[in-house]
Amino acid sequence: MMSRLRLALSLSVAFLLQVLPLPPWLAPLRPPLLVLAVAWWSMTAPRLGGIGAGFLAGLALDVIRGAVLGQHALATALVAYVAVRQHLLVRHKPTLEQSLFVLGLLVMWQAVVSLIDLWTGQAGDGWRGWAAVAVGGLLWPVVAHILDRLAPQAR
Repeated sequence: MMSRLRLALSLSVAFLLQVLPLPPWLAPLRPPLLVLAVAWWSMTAPRLGGIGAGFLAGLALDVIRGAVLGQHALATALVAYVAVRQHLLVRHKPTLEQSLFVLGLLVMWQAVVSLIDLWTGQAGDGWRGWAAVAVGGLLWPVVAHILDRLAPQAR
């Protein structure tokens, strides 16, 4: 019960930080914090976090961003799926290796979002989306450390 509360709290905070307005010069560098939180929960507690949490988190992003309904939900659920499938191999790796794995997840997430944007004729994020992916990969150790402190028994 307490773990579900921590899951909901961490995903809610990540969602709020994701939609918080930033100055125009800083906005392109905002990492996809909600995707990072979903990836952490999927690798740390796959039965608790997992694909359902990823889908709901992505659906919330779709609604708040006004994107094609299901675009971010599909991409985030795919990230959660890969993280759940590989959690036994990745969760005990050194931070650098985890960062590379998470960077791969973020690249996959951005590729899916960009492909859906292209397919539907929507204006995509362009270089801003890829810059955010790079920042997210660099910030993974910080995000993982914060979430490890929030839910220590989940590991």
